[in-house]
Amino acid sequence: MRVLSGIQPSGSLHLGNYFGMMSKMIAYQEESELFCFIANYHAQTSLSDGKALARGTIEAAANFLALGMDPEKS
Repeated sequence: MRVLSGIQPSGSLHLGNYFGMMSKMIAYQEESELFCFIANYHAQTSLSDGKALARGTIEAAANFLALGMDPEKS
């Protein structure tokens, strides 16, 4: 099975992000061909500060890695 999903870097990680998307993506990397991305362009509809968008993108990537996302598997 192939899985494609993304997350907006629009703010700090919260439990809704974790249980709604991130934990599922981390589990899918073990059983599927996973393509996961950070949707920067999509976030520009709600976040106009470029520095905040860049910071949110880095935080989202760091959160994925800290929670167990393996870049070699996804």
